[in-house]
Formats: sequence, structure tokens, C-alpha cells
Amino acid sequence: MVDALLLLLTGIVAGVTGSVVGLGGGFIVVPALSFLYVMPPAHIVGTSMAVLLFNSISSTITYARQKRIDFAAGLSFAAASIPGSIIGAFVADGLASKTFFVGFGCFLILISLFLIFKPKKPVQLPLEPTVRRKFTDASGTEFEYAYHRPLGVWISFVVGFISSLLGVGGGSILVPMMAILFAFPPHIATATSMFTIFLSAIIGSGTHWYLDNIDWLKVLYLAPGAFLGGLIGAKIAPKLPAQTILRVLSIMLIIVAIRLITK
Repeated sequence: MVDALLLLLTGIVAGVTGSVVGLGGGFIVVPALSFLYVMPPAHIVGTSMAVLLFNSISSTITYARQKRIDFAAGLSFAAASIPGSIIGAFVADGLASKTFFVGFGCFLILISLFLIFKPKKPVQLPLEPTVRRKFTDASGTEFEYAYHRPLGVWISFVVGFISSLLGVGGGSILVPMMAILFAFPPHIATATSMFTIFLSAIIGSGTHWYLDNIDWLKVLYLAPGAFLGGLIGAKIAPKLPAQTILRVLSIMLIIVAIRLITK
């Protein structure tokens, strides 16, 4: 009973934090499973990907109602990330435990440092935008921006590979890419990231299922929490101070990363 409640709570925390910052809940689920259970890395990753799918479903539904998802961008990015997620799942299946934990820890540290010191303004790329977007969300706020789609597609392939390899949402790369390189408004970047993660997670989870890497008993308790957390996170995200959340989250991730590296 205690085990079930612990997994449910982990799912809720992962769902809320992952949805609020658009990174997906894998960066919470993977360390939690690593600390709480003795599991092969491939099973940790596969289980996390299955939970991530439920988290991204609820977040996508809520963001879609808010009309904050750039579906055209999300579909093009997902189309590139899906092949990467399949390759990542097969690579993860052969990773040694120490290699996985050190790699995951280093990844968390890099993401944390980037979140703390990321540029406040979009970077000016020496590339002409290939797509221009203008639309209004459910609250009546109008958004206008332009981006270079081919670059986004190439980066998305890498995102898919990393997300399926480590069991995390590709939002840790997608959100900075959209917000900093492509000047997406932050809330649009977060919402579009969760939609892209949802599409990629379907294939990533399916591949891990094929490889028998998913612990469905743990998913049974983690998934409802992640689904609920995703709904809550997507609703409260527009009302929260983004910078404060990112800094607190970054410090937490660095602590977790160090613990994983020394595991």
C-alpha cells in the first residue's frame, strides 16, 4: 500500500512539474525509480516513457483547450523526433547501469545550468525564417513569431533520440530551442513541446513495449498521478512565476544528478 501511494505521489509531482515547464515528467520519474528500486536502466527508461505518455496526453488536452499549441510546428517536430525515439529505445536496451546513471546525471546538470543561465532574449540566428505564425489563444492574447523549420526538424531528431534513450521528455531541448532559437512565446513553446512529446512518446513507449522494457505494475500507479498532475500543471502554468520555478527546479535537479553520478 505504501509502495502504491509513493508511486502515485511521484507521478503527480512528475506530472505537475513536467507540465509547468514543458519538459515532461521523466526527469522526476527516472531518478525516483533509480533510488527506490533495483531495476535495469532499460526498464527504468521504458517505464518512464510509458508514464510520460499519460502525462503528455493530459497536458496536451488542457493546452489545446487554451489554444496555446502550434499544431503545425508540433507535427513537423514530432515527425523528425519519432525516428530518433525508435533508435534511442534500441540503444537504451544495451546500456550498462553505471554508464546510464552517469550519462543521465551529466544530462541533468547541463539542462539545469542552461535553465539558470539561459539568455533572456532570443538568439539572432543567421538564418531566414521559413515559417511565420500568427494566432490568438482562448484568452484573446495574440501571438506572432517566425522560425526556421528545417533547423527545428534536425534538432527534433536528436530530441527524439535523447528522450527515448534516457526516458525523459524531449522538452528539455525543445522548449529552449523554440523559445531561444526560434523566438516562440514561452507559453506557446511549453504547450507545443508537450504536444510534440505526446506524439513522440507514443512511438517511444511502443518500441520499449516491444523490447519488453516496461514494468506495467509500476506504470499502473505512476500513470494516474502523471495524468492528474499534467492537468493541474497545464492549468496553473500561466499563473506561476516562470523564472522562480526554473531556478528552484534547476537546483533540485543538480542535487539529484550528483546523487545519480555517485550511485
